[in-house]
Amino acid sequence: MSLEEKINQNIKKAMLAREKDKLEALRAVKTAILIAKTEKGATGEVTEEAEIKILQRLVKQRKESATIFEEQNRPELAEKEWFEAKIIETYLPEQMSDDELTRQIQKIIDEVGAKNMSDLGKVMGKASKELAGKAEGKAIADKVKALLSL
Repeated sequence: MSLEEKINQNIKKAMLAREKDKLEALRAVKTAILIAKTEKGATGEVTEEAEIKILQRLVKQRKESATIFEEQNRPELAEKEWFEAKIIETYLPEQMSDDELTRQIQKIIDEVGAKNMSDLGKVMGKASKELAGKAEGKAIADKVKALLSL
């Protein structure tokens, strides 16, 4: 079952259960997928990789908004954004643990033959492709920097 079909089913369930906040998060995902399907140059289909990128972007937006609302002392708005981020994250593949991420990045560093921070670009390029959807970009970058600076 595609992500779009799952979202549509869950929208119906949320409507029947009158879960307004959950419904808003699901509709945001549906809208983002529709936009990706109909944008200029699109084929009318969204690949699984593109779906993951869309979901990651939506989660990142929600988290950034929540942080800003917290800084502005608006806890009710921040709470709503955190809730939506949590709902959207359930559709993402399971994230790697810190230990798994360290092992995978160390393996990539060994494959590329990176020795120091000047090889950051090579490692990040390969790590971003291999670990897409399995870990956040910021977590990957932080781990690569930590391992290369040893």
